[in-house]
Amino acid sequence: MEIALYLLPVTLGDTLLENVLPPYNKEVIHGIRHFIVEDVRSARRFLKKVDREIDIDALSFYPLNKHTSPEEISDYLKPLDEGFSMGVISEAGCPAVADPGADVVAIAQRKNLRVVPLVGPSSIILSVMASGFNGQSFAFHGYLPIEQEERIKKLKALEQRVYSEHQTQLFIETPYRNNKMVEDILQACRPQTQLCIAADITCGDEYIRTKTLKEWQGKIPNLSKIPCIFLLYK
Repeated sequence: MEIALYLLPVTLGDTLLENVLPPYNKEVIHGIRHFIVEDVRSARRFLKKVDREIDIDALSFYPLNKHTSPEEISDYLKPLDEGFSMGVISEAGCPAVADPGADVVAIAQRKNLRVVPLVGPSSIILSVMASGFNGQSFAFHGYLPIEQEERIKKLKALEQRVYSEHQTQLFIETPYRNNKMVEDILQACRPQTQLCIAADITCGDEYIRTKTLKEWQGKIPNLSKIPCIFLLYK
């Protein structure tokens, strides 16, 4: 296996690995002993799910999240500098996409170290595919403002981009605030604007529906504590 920084996708929820990850990913994981991870506990669970025989205690984990200092991050790639492959693991989906893993990938690129992204599920791409919206031009905005007045203002601005740029707009919310997010979308945007709600993507309870806001009125499912991504288009 070529020495590189491997970007290792994980499942988006409780789904079978073989449904969303190719066998090659498992081969790569078996060749890695150093992992840069968003959350150590979830990374350990994922690796055990890949292969129960993996000796987790023989592996090295380097936490990378909003609390990790730039100085710590710059030291994380020492094993790769010394000739050992490393893996980057997010809590869900593809690392370095809406994920702190991008910081360590940027360092690897500056150092001219090889970076290899592996195939796996991305809620951003999968939701665009299933929405029926413009897949030629779309923008992901992550989390919108928490304060309602600012969030309403942001939603109106995103809707304006839908109509002026013909661009699909995507964003997420903390799962326990999903229902409030939909209420604010219904309040802020035009009745004819389309909203796609994509929840539990790739999981057994997957729910992906596209309707105009007028059609959504009174028919919103309970989205509390469910991983969701929201898409707006005209």
